[in-house]
Amino acid sequence: MSESAANTRPKGPSLETAVIALICVAVLIAGWYILSQRQQVLRRSPAGLDGLQVWLATNGASAQNFAGGWLMDQTAVGLLVVPLYDTLPDSERSSPRTKEELLLQQDEYDLATAVVLEKAERVPTLLVLPKWRSGMRLTGLAHPFLKVEADRLQTIVNKVTGTSGTKIAAATRPFSDFRYQSQQGEPLRAEIYAAQTFANEACRPIVGDTGAMLLADCPLADAGDGEQDRILVLSDPDLINNHGLRLGDNAGIALDVLTEKAGTRNIVIDYSRSSWLRDPVSEPKRERTWEDLLRFFGPPFLTLWLGTALLLGLALWRSFIRYGPIRDEEAGPGAGKDLAVQARARLMRLSGQDGALIREYATARISATASALFGPAHARHYAGEDAFLTYTERRHPALAPRLRAILADIRKLPARLPATEAIQQIDQLEQVLEQITHDA
Repeated sequence: MSESAANTRPKGPSLETAVIALICVAVLIAGWYILSQRQQVLRRSPAGLDGLQVWLATNGASAQNFAGGWLMDQTAVGLLVVPLYDTLPDSERSSPRTKEELLLQQDEYDLATAVVLEKAERVPTLLVLPKWRSGMRLTGLAHPFLKVEADRLQTIVNKVTGTSGTKIAAATRPFSDFRYQSQQGEPLRAEIYAAQTFANEACRPIVGDTGAMLLADCPLADAGDGEQDRILVLSDPDLINNHGLRLGDNAGIALDVLTEKAGTRNIVIDYSRSSWLRDPVSEPKRERTWEDLLRFFGPPFLTLWLGTALLLGLALWRSFIRYGPIRDEEAGPGAGKDLAVQARARLMRLSGQDGALIREYATARISATASALFGPAHARHYAGEDAFLTYTERRHPALAPRLRAILADIRKLPARLPATEAIQQIDQLEQVLEQITHDA
C-alpha cells in the first residue's frame, strides 16, 4: 500500500521541463528585443516621427513617444498621433523572402483597425496614413515608384470613417504647395514632395481643399457613446515625418495644428499595437495600492529594517574578510606549518610561557640553520640538537663550547622570565648561529 501511494505522488518539474521553459523565456526576450530594435530603426528613419517629438518639445509643447508597456491616463492626453505603417490593418503581414520583396513591401508591422477605433473613441486622435514602401527607408530614395497602393489607403479611410467613396489622389508635379493660416493669422505654406491627398464628402479640410485634402477632420466609425466622434486623418505623412519637416513651413504647420488640437495637455506619438489607455473615473479603484506596502517600511518597522540592514552589512563584511582571496605569500609550500607555528607562539606569549617559547625558538633556529647549511635532503639528519652539536665540534671547535653552554642555559630557563633576559638569550644564540652559518 505504501509503495503504491509513493508511486502515485506527483513529482516535481523535470529537468527537461525547466530547460524548455528557460528556452521559451529566452526566445520571448530575444523576440521582444528584435522587434523593439526594428521599431527604433523605423522611428529614426526618414519615414519615422522621432523628429516631430523633438521639434514639439523644443518649442515648449508637451510631447512624448509611446510604444506601450504600461497604462496611460487618457485624461492627460490632448492628442494621440497614430502613425499607420500597415496598408492592410486587419491582415497578417507576410515576411519578404528576397531583397526585391523587402524593398517593395508595403507593411512594416501589423495593426488592427479595431485598436485604432478604440483609441480614437477615448481620446482625440490623428491617424497618419502610410505613403512609402520599405524601400524608401532602406535606400533613402523617395521615388514615386516606392509609394504604397492607393486602393489600400482608400479602404483604410472608409473603415475608420464609416463612409464610402474615399478617393486617394497623387499629385502630377514633383512638389505641391498647400496654403494654411495659423492661429495667429500668419499665412503658411506646406510643401510636399509627390503629394498624396484624398477626397471624402464627410470630411472637413484643415490643410488643402475639399477635392484634395492633406489633413482633414473626419467622422469616426462606430462611435460607442451614441455621439458623432471625430478623427483627424493625415493622408501624407511627409507633412510631419523626419523626411518632410524640413520642407517649406511644414514644421510650423505641424506645431500649430497639433498644439491647437491638444491644448495644454500632452501630445503622444503612439507606436503601440494595443490600446494602453485607461479612464481613471470609470475604471474601478484598486483595493490595494503601493501605500499599503509602504506602511511596513515606516515606524515602528523602520527600526527593524535598519537593524536588519546593519546586521546584513556586518555579516557581509565579515564574510568578505574570512572568505576573501588567498594572499600570495600565504599560498606557498609550508604555509600551513608556518601558520601553526605562529599560532602556537602567540598562545605561549599570551599565557606568559616565555621560557618554553625560547626553547621552541632555539629548536626551530637550529633546524633552519641545518637546512641552510646542508640543504633540504640532509637537513633532517642534522636538525636535532645533539647531531648539530656534533657537527659544530667537528667543523667549528672554537664555537662548539659556547653553543653548548647557550643551549644548556636555555633549557634551564624558567617558564616566566623578564623580557630583557629572554631577548638576551635569543641574541646570544643568533650570534653563534650566524658565525656558524657564515663560517666566521
